[in-house]
Amino acid sequence: MKQFFFIRPGFAVLLCTVLFLVVAHGQNGSPAMIADPQIAAAIKQVSAARIQANIDKLVGFQTRLTLSAQDPASIAAGHGIGAAREWIKAQFESYSHDCGGCLEVKTDSFLQPPADRIPQAITLTNVYAVLKGTDPENAKRIVLVTGHYDSRNSNTLDAVGGAPGANDDASGTAVSLECARVLSKLKFPATIVFLTVAGEEQGLNGSDHFAKMAKSEGWNLEAVLNDDIVGGDRSPGQEPSTVRIFSEGIPQSASEQDVNRIRGLGGESDSLSRQVARYVAETARTYDVGVRPMLVFRLDRYLRGGDHLSFNMQGFAGVRFTEFRENYNHQHQNVRTENGVEYGDLPKFVNYDFVAGVARLNAATLASLASSPAPPTKVRVLTRELQNDTTLTWEPTPGASYEVLWRATTSPEWEHVQTVGKVTKATLPMSKDNVIFAVRSRDDNGHKSLPVVPLPER
Repeated sequence: MKQFFFIRPGFAVLLCTVLFLVVAHGQNGSPAMIADPQIAAAIKQVSAARIQANIDKLVGFQTRLTLSAQDPASIAAGHGIGAAREWIKAQFESYSHDCGGCLEVKTDSFLQPPADRIPQAITLTNVYAVLKGTDPENAKRIVLVTGHYDSRNSNTLDAVGGAPGANDDASGTAVSLECARVLSKLKFPATIVFLTVAGEEQGLNGSDHFAKMAKSEGWNLEAVLNDDIVGGDRSPGQEPSTVRIFSEGIPQSASEQDVNRIRGLGGESDSLSRQVARYVAETARTYDVGVRPMLVFRLDRYLRGGDHLSFNMQGFAGVRFTEFRENYNHQHQNVRTENGVEYGDLPKFVNYDFVAGVARLNAATLASLASSPAPPTKVRVLTRELQNDTTLTWEPTPGASYEVLWRATTSPEWEHVQTVGKVTKATLPMSKDNVIFAVRSRDDNGHKSLPVVPLPER
């Protein structure tokens, strides 16, 4: 039988007035997570020294261009993308060995036909590790972190020239690896995937294939965290404590009908990806990660793109982590010095403490999502009658209680929260016309799901 949280019309006016004041200002104040001691302890294990060693190792393959060598001799010699692939796989396997086989290490290989920046068909391989959830039902829910392990220099077709790629994107690959190392020591109800992809510099080829695979296999992929250029380049103007979080507004996969509905309801800033971005920011306020997220409400940097786009195109929520200020002399450049200016993506320009902070933020976000109950489903705002109160309904998640969130339509983040308990309906004395509402699940330990913005129900 459904339970309800509501305000009965027969209650005294004074009680209604008091309840309005409580709800309007948020009975529990601003939305906030409760720090999980297990997660807090785990992220302290993130090591800047290990991250540096991993980036140095990846740079040591000389080039990781997708078109570079992957034959047995080159792999044995430690040169080219094939050698990098095998080393990444071995790293995941070593983490799995340390946790008693808790990680399932896999490769996703496919033949990429000729395309822009790919002159002839070539085999691409994504490498990933799966930390299976412990709860049979929640294990179907997946959160994923990724970085691309390929690199390039000034010429995206130069398969033999040096392309160290320390920041772009050995840094993101190192984040995926370090998250796997520290989180594989723990158990979570939901599943976490630690991914590294190839083919990003040639056109998001690896992530495109992986996202389509996830879609075709029916993955319940709740959030994708894409780390690309998170090295915190040591240049003037950098903000060494700020990481940008990019997220799409109107979803790439939205139909014309979806777009019209979003416009009509003022939901341009409430995509699933925006909810992930806000969740990242809330996580950073909860745990001592060492970096501060800067939410950028844009798909990616101006007229540029990254691997989260591949997941967005398949309807998955995904965001991009990137340092505050890129140095283009140290990106997509042959290593050289001209007129006293150093070019090239070298390890000496990477701030390893910054990368460690980004890794902690990723790990805390992944762990928080994987620990939470599933988000509520079929969240609706009732619109059968014209009224100034707002009634929300939803389908329950086993064992969860619920919070209603809201914010001004002009506010970037959730501002208020009302705990409503183990119910499936709540009526609040404020107009749906004036604010944006959402509902999220929480368990008895304070783990909270992604918020779900309601659809109208007549």
